[in-house]
Amino acid sequence: MNIDIGSVKGFQDFLPPDSQKRIEVRKIIEKNFRKYGFLPIETSIVEFDELMRPDILEGEDEAVSDRFRLKDRAGRNLGLRYELTFQLSRIFKQNPNIKLPIRFSQIGAVFRDEPTSPDRFRQIIQCDADIIGDSTYLADAECLAMLSSILKECKIAAEIQVNNRKLLSSIIESVEIKNVKQVMRELDKKDRIGEDMMKLNLKKYADSNQVLSLLKLLEKDFLFFKENAFEGAEELEGLMIKARKYGVLLKFNPLMVRGLGYYTGNIFEAIMPGRGSLAGGGRYDRIAGKYLDREIPAVGLSLGLERISQVAKVEICPPKTMIISIEKESETIKLTRKLREAEISCFPCFEKIEKALEIADSQRIPYAIFIGENEIKKGKYKLKDMQSGNEKMITEKQLIAELQKIELIK
Repeated sequence: MNIDIGSVKGFQDFLPPDSQKRIEVRKIIEKNFRKYGFLPIETSIVEFDELMRPDILEGEDEAVSDRFRLKDRAGRNLGLRYELTFQLSRIFKQNPNIKLPIRFSQIGAVFRDEPTSPDRFRQIIQCDADIIGDSTYLADAECLAMLSSILKECKIAAEIQVNNRKLLSSIIESVEIKNVKQVMRELDKKDRIGEDMMKLNLKKYADSNQVLSLLKLLEKDFLFFKENAFEGAEELEGLMIKARKYGVLLKFNPLMVRGLGYYTGNIFEAIMPGRGSLAGGGRYDRIAGKYLDREIPAVGLSLGLERISQVAKVEICPPKTMIISIEKESETIKLTRKLREAEISCFPCFEKIEKALEIADSQRIPYAIFIGENEIKKGKYKLKDMQSGNEKMITEKQLIAELQKIELIK
């Protein structure tokens, strides 16, 4: 039987050094989640399909319509989660006594049965942080301060852009366009299809004069909308003021839309020139309490691990040392155990010296330790710096102290 040996389209494997880089980026994200007081949660990858249907989310969203659908042995309609935020509605229905406000974080795989491209896959790792039960602008600003911290630590030069869903709606309504959501959908496509095609599509829902007036209005700066008391401008100004206190600069982008079925107020994205959106989020006050028949204020942030990892500039942490055994198995295992007890990452190698060094070099291992008859007699080990090529004979105590100077296990 012929078997097609290959990855399923839209799914990826990650091998070193890419897998190592992803781990380092994930560590940075997790560290900042903890630093900003977010508590980790884990939720199921599989959900009832009814929970994910577009009608529940008040308007179809591409991510929702492209969800993977399943059936179990009992014939129940199930699906793979397409993102993490919607699951909060189930969490709060099943746990109505959670004390609010609360901060949740979650990192996990999400799945979308959609067309693929070099930057678009069917399985991605989302890193979400949500503040639930806090309606203040400080909650929004906290999310953006954390986003700024993550980008800075990953050495990513991205711009944080903001908008407000109420403001965008009021801008569209001000030129007497009725089909607000459809117009938003077309505005959201500008970067993908170009301005000319976007204008053409807008004329399906408005006449030429309305389209022209709308586009001219969208060229105005934020001060114009504030001075003319457009709905949502006050909310966005509140976020801008709080963000400045955190040292976070924001850029107003009136064309930003994001998920139509979710967001109710301020929205934001981290945009990198030439790479597009790396992260995004906003305020969604009608999701968490949906099945409790009440609104629970919430704001959240989502980062895609794949996109962040592609552009992050982080140091990869290989094992600190390889212990090369020259026909001294017992002594090598003994030293390996001692180094690990000292929190030094290492592994033994029983290959010939030349091959062992090739392995160490290919895996970017910074140090090699040799154990042979000569080392046993002298009571010292030969430590080789793989980058400089320098070698020295040192005692076990000195060896441990030397390797502990640079902490690679985090």
